[in-house]
Amino acid sequence: MIFALIVVPVLGLFFGVHRYLWCRLVRDTTKPGGRPRRAGTAAAFVLPLIALAALLSGRAGAPFRVQQALAWPGYLWLAMVLYLTLALLAGEAVRALGLWSLRRHERPEPAPGATTAAAQATPSPPTTASAQGTLSPPATAAAQGTPSTSPTLLPPGTPALPPVPTPPRRLFLARAVAAGASLAATAAVGYGTATTLRGPVVKRVTIPLAKLPRAAHGYRIAVVSDIHLGPILGRAHTRRVVDAVNSTNPDLVAIVGDLVDGTVADLGPAAEPLRALHSRHGAYFVSGNHEYYSGADQWIDHVRELGIHPLENARTELPGFDLAGVNDITGQTEQAGPDYDRALSGRDTSRPVVLMAHQPVTIHDTVHFGVDLQLSGHTHGGQMWPLTYLAAATNPTVAGLQRYGDTQLYVTRGAGAWGPPVRLGAPPDITLVELASLHA
Repeated sequence: MIFALIVVPVLGLFFGVHRYLWCRLVRDTTKPGGRPRRAGTAAAFVLPLIALAALLSGRAGAPFRVQQALAWPGYLWLAMVLYLTLALLAGEAVRALGLWSLRRHERPEPAPGATTAAAQATPSPPTTASAQGTLSPPATAAAQGTPSTSPTLLPPGTPALPPVPTPPRRLFLARAVAAGASLAATAAVGYGTATTLRGPVVKRVTIPLAKLPRAAHGYRIAVVSDIHLGPILGRAHTRRVVDAVNSTNPDLVAIVGDLVDGTVADLGPAAEPLRALHSRHGAYFVSGNHEYYSGADQWIDHVRELGIHPLENARTELPGFDLAGVNDITGQTEQAGPDYDRALSGRDTSRPVVLMAHQPVTIHDTVHFGVDLQLSGHTHGGQMWPLTYLAAATNPTVAGLQRYGDTQLYVTRGAGAWGPPVRLGAPPDITLVELASLHA
């Protein structure tokens, strides 16, 4: 019942948006029965089906080659749908103004002086004597109930009104709005795709911790999240991420979930470059929600084989502070959710603790357990404007550093992309967090 309440409205909105796109991009810009109309109508049916297939193929267990074949056109079309719709909605104002202007020009106006000249040229009707002997004009055809069929006569020399070419002007307006929207959407998606495929940028942030000893001042943690290896982002993407991380010369690498979108069998080779991560105290990993869609236990074992240390509701001591990690809250469906007691109980509270937790929404539990710093991802910074506003409405912090009581939360925008390989207004990043001691 709940599934139907969610899926039916979403599908209705999905196909309703495509109906709107067809009206503005195909119906209003092509002639009935023509080849462009038929091609556009076919695309309006095929493209949304490819997009749905791209979304569902992984969950349905389709061969990985099929997933890859569907992913590029399907996911890029989803991004195009978003920006085409926004551009066309903005173009509605231009369309309305243009139609208003056309209606003004289409309204026929009599030639100057034509009415007066016609009145002067029309002879006076003959008069007849009435019963009282007065003169009066004869009854008109309208008064007698007979419609008049006489054409309106213009005086000689009055120019005839030229026909107004209304359909071509309306067609030009529709095509101009459609072309402008298509160019804007294509530019946005193209730029966002290039931003994703270029790889993450390196951000640097200094975070002071009150309990951090002077000896640990300047400790560098490379925080990377949401790599999202899958049908689109593969081995080359992993190498870009590894190169960016290694360029920071970190003391520690913290991989904060959502490494993959697929099985070990399909994506194991794509994850192989993670073996090349270099840091003084190693690399650590916690699960994200997408690991639980992809086989979390198998991926945790595989990550361990790659030389990365999983922290499954666990803690380890490092020079100057404790590093802890909790499972993602999605793991609750497999009885493997976050366990703060297991990860944090029994520790020396005089030492600062840095917690790796995929989703920032867990910050309130983190505050309760007296954590000094939580490192998270998950939000992608919104990934594509204007989805940034939706991300802001559903997460306590979308990106960057924020304080909650005595706990600080840092959220990275992530190194990859989920769904469309498009980042617009939220470029991918890894963050070099430098811990600062107040006693330095």
